[in-house]
Amino acid sequence: MLRQYENLKGIGFSRNIQIRGFITYIKVHINSFKAIICSIIMITYNDLYEALRKERYSEPLQQLSKTFIEECANYFKDKKEFLDKDEGLFSDLAAKNKKKLENAIAIFKELLVRRRKKILNLAFVASETGISKRDFENMFDFEKDMFESLVKALENADKDLNALINGVKEERSNRLVRFLQDVPEFLDLNGETIGPFEKTEIANLSKEIVEILSKDKRVELIDED
Repeated sequence: MLRQYENLKGIGFSRNIQIRGFITYIKVHINSFKAIICSIIMITYNDLYEALRKERYSEPLQQLSKTFIEECANYFKDKKEFLDKDEGLFSDLAAKNKKKLENAIAIFKELLVRRRKKILNLAFVASETGISKRDFENMFDFEKDMFESLVKALENADKDLNALINGVKEERSNRLVRFLQDVPEFLDLNGETIGPFEKTEIANLSKEIVEILSKDKRVELIDED
């Protein structure tokens, strides 16, 4: 495309006109440039399969690029848009592409499940002996948040166990409830956003919030004191 623009130089335009023409040319073909860039950096089906293979047959948590999730999302979006535009919906090619997309999504889900299982195991280990720096660095940000929450929950469970063993019963600050109706988003006593919640959904909420919701008959207690 740039080679085509070189032909403009022979017309004898002034430098300013040439620059404006070049800018216009870029604007007209910007989508083409984006497509070329995306085709270079977009993840492929084989990349997804290879990531799952490594995660499946290795004990440590595998390192993936920081943009892996975003690249997968773009891959799925691109393939779905391609299928939506495919006029021959019942053609063999369309059927194969649809099946390939379904397989890619299944591979992606299995990959995340396997990583989640490893992180669960790492949380158990970390609560006892700590975690290696490598394992932690190989996690995505949302996986790190999940890991830290799991370790904290295990530590709290150990504290509760030790208290029971020593004959000390601490008053619980949270209660497990089931919602009896849909409840829109609201603010807790600290001004933090909670919800929304759907009917039959189960949640672990502060005792003060549970008391308010119970008075309005919006929740029922699942656990017992």
